[in-house]
Amino acid sequence: MTRRHKATELHLLWDDPDSSMAPAPAAEYMLSDALLPDRRGPRLKGLRLELPLDRIVKFVAVGSPLLLMSLAFAQEFSSGSPISCFSPSNFSVRQAAYVDSSCWDSLVHHEQDGPGQSKMKSLWPHKALPYSLLALALLMYLPVLLWQYAAVPALSSDLLFIISELDKSYNRSIRLVQHMLKIRQKSSDPYVFWDELEKARKERYFEFPLLERYLACKQRSHSLVATYFLRNSLLLLFTSATYLYLGHFHLDIFFQEEFSCSIKTGLLSDETHVPSLITCRLTLLSVFQIVSLSSIAIYTILVPVIIYNLTRLCQWDKRLLSVYEMLPAFDLLSRKMLGCPINDLNVILLFLRANISELISFSWLSVLCVLKETTTQKHKIDTVVDFMTLLAGLEPSKPKHLTHPACDEHP
Repeated sequence: MTRRHKATELHLLWDDPDSSMAPAPAAEYMLSDALLPDRRGPRLKGLRLELPLDRIVKFVAVGSPLLLMSLAFAQEFSSGSPISCFSPSNFSVRQAAYVDSSCWDSLVHHEQDGPGQSKMKSLWPHKALPYSLLALALLMYLPVLLWQYAAVPALSSDLLFIISELDKSYNRSIRLVQHMLKIRQKSSDPYVFWDELEKARKERYFEFPLLERYLACKQRSHSLVATYFLRNSLLLLFTSATYLYLGHFHLDIFFQEEFSCSIKTGLLSDETHVPSLITCRLTLLSVFQIVSLSSIAIYTILVPVIIYNLTRLCQWDKRLLSVYEMLPAFDLLSRKMLGCPINDLNVILLFLRANISELISFSWLSVLCVLKETTTQKHKIDTVVDFMTLLAGLEPSKPKHLTHPACDEHP
């Protein structure tokens, strides 16, 4: 049943003038349908242990270098030799192949820096391009591994416990209304029902101390938030290192398509028919430029996303808690969220929002919140117990004609 169908069904009950006089069997059936099923068995497989934006950052930061690496390898294999040297015309085919191989192995540009002086510049980033992309992908995967091994085990157990307790808290409220309905049916004295309900409210039978104390402990804990900060900080650090690498090594040779190569080494150093310098052309310069520009563009886009992930921890996410304040006495948690939001509780709230599909009670409480805001009834409705009490055909507040005896007893 979708949330819209639930809202329609509850709205019909609310707008029906005879709903306050609903027969007992109908009220019992309605309350039984409102109870959540007891889900047992492994639920860890359905949990999302990464936030949606973190998952996008992971796939882009790790996947894009691997994609560009495959492009570089594919272009290299399809084009053959990555360089083409202009060997002298008297060179044989084998000698020309040797020149290409030797110049690619050395990949050093010899530039005349004055009379009789030459300046050498290494072009090794062209040769190391696929392997540098592989190293970048592995480097970007390190923060993911850190999160998986340092935070996921504790986070999964926290989420399972909190999700289970929130659903149980909702069920307790529904069972309480069922209990009140049985008291109303069995007792002919109306004072018994109202005394029991007011006694429960005064003595705060609705509190969930285990869950609230657990969440209060998480507010004083900082292991999850520290790991999350470290993960995103490492991503920013590795992104900065990528910028430095591209700026220092790639920018200097970004537009250099030709270079002068010297093969007069070893046995060829004394050969007079071998020229001192041979001009070679880099056939894969366009791939090198595409990879460099793509890497800069991709990681420039990722930086604001990473910073946004960090800034979300600097403010409380109360959207989910505003719905669960419909649970009786659960508003105590909101009063405790006045301190610094940089703690494990805020991280857990973000992951509860990401796992909202696992919180079955959230859809029911959301519907009740909508109906609570749109209702025109005069009754005071603060919690799901008040709302379900009214839908079950019981008045949520004591009628005026029943309050006089109480006043007479306690003048």
